[in-house]
Amino acid sequence: MPPLALTLGDPAGIGPELALSAWLGRGGARPLPPFFLVGDSAFIERLAHRLNHHIPVAEVDPETAAEVFPRALPVVPLPSGAMVAAEPGVPDTVNAGATIESITAAVDFVKDGRASAVVTNPIAKFVLTRTGFAHPGHTEFLAALSVPPGRTPPRPVMMIWSETLAVVPVTIHVPLAAVTGLLTQDLVEETATIVVRDLRDRFGLPEPRLVLAGLNPHAGEAGTIGHEDRDVLAPAVARLRAAGIDIRGPLPADTLFHARAREAYDVALAPTHDQALIPIKTIAFDEGVNVTLGLPFVRTSPDHGTAFDIAGKGVARPDSLVAALRLADRLAANEAAGTTTVPAGGDVIPFSVYAGRPKPAGARHFDPEDEL
Repeated sequence: MPPLALTLGDPAGIGPELALSAWLGRGGARPLPPFFLVGDSAFIERLAHRLNHHIPVAEVDPETAAEVFPRALPVVPLPSGAMVAAEPGVPDTVNAGATIESITAAVDFVKDGRASAVVTNPIAKFVLTRTGFAHPGHTEFLAALSVPPGRTPPRPVMMIWSETLAVVPVTIHVPLAAVTGLLTQDLVEETATIVVRDLRDRFGLPEPRLVLAGLNPHAGEAGTIGHEDRDVLAPAVARLRAAGIDIRGPLPADTLFHARAREAYDVALAPTHDQALIPIKTIAFDEGVNVTLGLPFVRTSPDHGTAFDIAGKGVARPDSLVAALRLADRLAANEAAGTTTVPAGGDVIPFSVYAGRPKPAGARHFDPEDEL
């Protein structure tokens, strides 16, 4: 397969140094898949020297990156030839163009078959918006890049995945007060449908099992603690089940994420951002991967931000980036092989939250009335 395309991210953040650290750990018992960084090789060399990393950096094109990868960090220059001059921990709008160009080029490489997937380093949206960046966020920009100009982009869905838990927030970066106005039956159904499609087509789960967390405490107590669970979420679940999707809910969010409950589903959907991300960042803080579902190409990202406060200090851990690279490679390999599902009833469920481990005897969905 072609190598993975890794974006620069905000060059003042920890993304570039994580790329260096990931490359340093490329060998061993679990070697990393080949990747190339889209950026400025001179900047990366200066950063490596600053961090006291003795890492050879090679300017390449995507076609030679895999060959170079074992002996040097491959860097594909920005198409415009732009150079980066960033001070770690000091975000600057002067580098916004390079950040955006790195993302655009990485997507183009995948669309042209020169890279197998896009892995994105963290960006700082506030830096980009000051230069006229019009997209709500990183993911929406990627969706827009996936279609020709003027075409309606696909709706992307954010899933945070780890080997122990996978979650999808139905509403994402909005104030809590705005959630009830956005949380509709259609939104829940569309989100769940996209999740199921990608779990089948890319993750190899023939019969994905979903759960939906309630919005209100105790999932609304039949309407006595808010009406949204009864009037919005429950009808959405009923329609999804009628369409053949294995989903349960709404279930009380406070009992949905302990170990026994997690055995009964592959992905948990939650009405709000924090309902989904608090448990996974508690359980798998360093290993979580942001996976964008619904795009025509594979995109993963570390589940953290730019961390300007520690940039350039050499203390940032590359675990999440490494996990993102590994997952992107697995998903892209599934697509390249054209065999993305496994027979129903198999003993091993690939890519589930207990990926690669035997299916627990008697594993089943739990019913809403179960005490978890």
